[in-house]
Amino acid sequence: MACVRNLVSLIKKGHSAAVNSVRRYSSDVRTVTLIPGDGIGPEISEAVQQIFTAAEVPIKWEKVDVTPVKGPDGKFGIPQKAINSIHTNKVGLKGPLATPIGKGHRSLNLALRQEFNLYANVRPCRSIDGYETLYKDVDVVTIRENTEGEYSGIEHEIVSGVVQSIKLITEIASRRVAEYAFNYAKSNRRNVVTAVHKANIMRMSDGLFLRCCQEIAEQHPEIKYDEMYLDTVCLKMVQDPSNFDVLVMPNLYGDILSDLCAGLVGGLGVTPSGNIGEEGAIFESVHGTAPDIAGQDKANPTALLLSSIMMLRYMGFSSHADKIEKACFDTIREGKVRTADLGGSAKCSQFTEEICFRIQNS
Repeated sequence: MACVRNLVSLIKKGHSAAVNSVRRYSSDVRTVTLIPGDGIGPEISEAVQQIFTAAEVPIKWEKVDVTPVKGPDGKFGIPQKAINSIHTNKVGLKGPLATPIGKGHRSLNLALRQEFNLYANVRPCRSIDGYETLYKDVDVVTIRENTEGEYSGIEHEIVSGVVQSIKLITEIASRRVAEYAFNYAKSNRRNVVTAVHKANIMRMSDGLFLRCCQEIAEQHPEIKYDEMYLDTVCLKMVQDPSNFDVLVMPNLYGDILSDLCAGLVGGLGVTPSGNIGEEGAIFESVHGTAPDIAGQDKANPTALLLSSIMMLRYMGFSSHADKIEKACFDTIREGKVRTADLGGSAKCSQFTEEICFRIQNS
């Protein structure tokens, strides 16, 4: 139970600021922490840097390495230099990180979210004009509680062959992610927020999450509020994604459903992601490290680029974001310079150069 108390304490500590406050910066040069990542990470990170240079974005990059280091207690963790950088800069961009499967290997992605209390994972999934998928005109946003639930890391073996994993749901975390979802809907001219749950089975945990959503919904009568079971959402989503607008849900459901929604628009390679906290944010590509093509100039930088565009809007650089986004989408729509996963034959560098060209000649 000490683990539970510690996690609840961490959540309470990070709830001191108002949830609806969004950082806005001036046009002065800002420093952003850059975590290039593993596998294809350094290549797509370099592509983003080149595009930002072409767009004359007033950002200075501070590259950090998050390779785990052994601490005095014998446990491996994020290097202190990387932690200090994000605490100082408040904003980070992260390429894909590999997590070995097996006992004793903790996800660095999870560690970063918990270290900086990044409570809301936001993934807009929108159809890209000119890139055909089975679904058209998809425009869904998943907002996932990012700090607790089944991913709290509280599990143990009761007896040999029997493992218990605790799902932690708190009022504080549920309320703040619900508040974020409604504020996001208002700020982005969205009409409906749907709470996704299984309160019919997990009456206490999901029931608490649902009650928090209901209470926050009452404070935002201008936004339509709906509730739906997770399995029903999955069924209706693949039948007709236009049924949904903004979805808010506990951690595990969000992990699953956000990937499902990404599949509707072409996969994780074209899906941006942001992890938002009250004191900062980390934006990332959520696809794998693709070690089989690493270093071969074959990677698609679109997901990380779209995540960096989310980052620019979060920082208040909307005009730069619009310019880069248009160049990216125009390149994909025209179809002459696409990477292999987008149905083309261009190299990562060629795709990057085309976007830079469009920016410089816009």
